[in-house]
Amino acid sequence: MPTAEIVSVGTELLLGQIVDSDAAALGQVLATCGIDHRHRQTVGDNLPRLVDALRLAMSRADLVFTIGGLGPTQDDLTREGIAEALGRPLAVDEEFAARLKARFEERGWPWVDSQRRQAMRPEGAHVIENPNGTAPGLACRVDGKTLIAMPGPPSEFLPMLHGPVEKLLRAMVPEGTIHSRTLRVVGLGESLVEVRLHDLLDSHSPSIATYAKPGEVHIRLTTGASSVEQAEAIIAPVRHEILERLGDVVYGEDDETLEQAVVERLRSFGQTLALAESCTGGGLGARITSVPGSSDVFLGGVVAYTNRVKQSLLGVDAETLIDHGAVSFECAREMALGVLARLGATWSLSITGIAGPGGGSTEKPVGLVYIGIAGQGHVEAAEHRFSGSREIIRQRSGQAALTVLLSKLR
Repeated sequence: MPTAEIVSVGTELLLGQIVDSDAAALGQVLATCGIDHRHRQTVGDNLPRLVDALRLAMSRADLVFTIGGLGPTQDDLTREGIAEALGRPLAVDEEFAARLKARFEERGWPWVDSQRRQAMRPEGAHVIENPNGTAPGLACRVDGKTLIAMPGPPSEFLPMLHGPVEKLLRAMVPEGTIHSRTLRVVGLGESLVEVRLHDLLDSHSPSIATYAKPGEVHIRLTTGASSVEQAEAIIAPVRHEILERLGDVVYGEDDETLEQAVVERLRSFGQTLALAESCTGGGLGARITSVPGSSDVFLGGVVAYTNRVKQSLLGVDAETLIDHGAVSFECAREMALGVLARLGATWSLSITGIAGPGGGSTEKPVGLVYIGIAGQGHVEAAEHRFSGSREIIRQRSGQAALTVLLSKLR
């Protein structure tokens, strides 16, 4: 199986001004082509550091990809870096330069001599056409290894990746794929998942890895095979064993979200949902309604941010708010019951808490959240203590509420 390394070029990446979505897209294509992506580097617009990064990559990978740095300006240094790293002269491809200039003239774009930089290529490199931009890609072979340079703007990078570059990769590796399945877990932390699966985690085919996500854990099973079907056959018995050990805490697979799982289960039972939200400000309703077909099960919600609205729209008793406060078991229970009765749903969820960064106290700190659930003649509420930023606390609150409902639907 050939190995690959990605070198992303651009100081803006190091400064966090741009998220490197190109490298993620390339990593996915490498996997589907059966190429083992082992390393990834990010280097700024500095020629010596770029040359060092390329030489390191060429020393340990069969395929090296660069992303970015192919434009016409002085800080676009990828062509120079490749030439120096490979020890090859860099020259202008006059034929391509003439075509590039004609293209500018046809479109009425102003031409400056610096545009000729985009026609430069190291000796022996071949141009990869870029119909969506002016900077072509480059491909060259040296000592049995392949180096491919691609432009950075996604509007140019993605068509080139899914067009000529992917075609080139599949020709190099005519058969084979790296295939993954992901199991999604709620209600069980990563350390407890590892305890239950400890003897499986040393497996190499498929390899198994766990990842902590906000409010859930993902278990990725990955293997290489000659086809997706063969990879699925390798993964299947291990996947079955994991499902046997973890049971209902596995709510879905691959790209299925928790809100999708909840909507599908409500639909399968012919049941409906209503929401009463305070600190999440409608965020949970947004998650539910992002699921296509959620109108089959979601009746609506009330964003009751103030005590006055909690009383007038949800029927929370004034004495409850005086004696226990809006952030309490009692308020969460009454919010859930109030929205259940007013909207006539099968189930209701309520969320009330302190998302911060202010508003907390010693008795009720930032991150204290109460989640209520009502339905089927029953109501209950539970206390949660989350940490992190305001947005993370709000996200975890919604995740916990969906988890509570999912457990009831099971």
